Amino acid sequence: MAFYAKALAPLGYVLVMEVDQTENAHRAGGFGIGNKPDFWIGGEGGLNGSLHIAIAASSREAVDAFHRAALTAGGRDNGAPGLRPHYHPNYYAAFVLDPDGHNIEAVCHLPGDTPQTA
Repeated sequence: MAFYAKALAPLGYVLVMEVDQTENAHRAGGFGIGNKPDFWIGGEGGLNGSLHIAIAASSREAVDAFHRAALTAGGRDNGAPGLRPHYHPNYYAAFVLDPDGHNIEAVCHLPGDTPQTA
């Protein structure tokens, strides 16, 4: 949970709830903005591949900050912050592989002036 707590902080997400034991005896954490979790991650296993998780950011600066925080928290770069116009003209995103190899994306769909660099 430490990686996600650090990486998601620039997006305004905090660890709201942690469950040490679920029905399958695995630890899980619920992250959100405010006091209600809307993003859960847990160690239930059973994946045959990696996941791609995208989380909306409120600004391009928040995307940049997410990328820096995620790398500092132990993630690996999988796409520096920048425009991805093949999705749409304002698609500004950054991609980081978490410690388990899952692709975590922060994306802002809002228009902006000059993008900040990471």
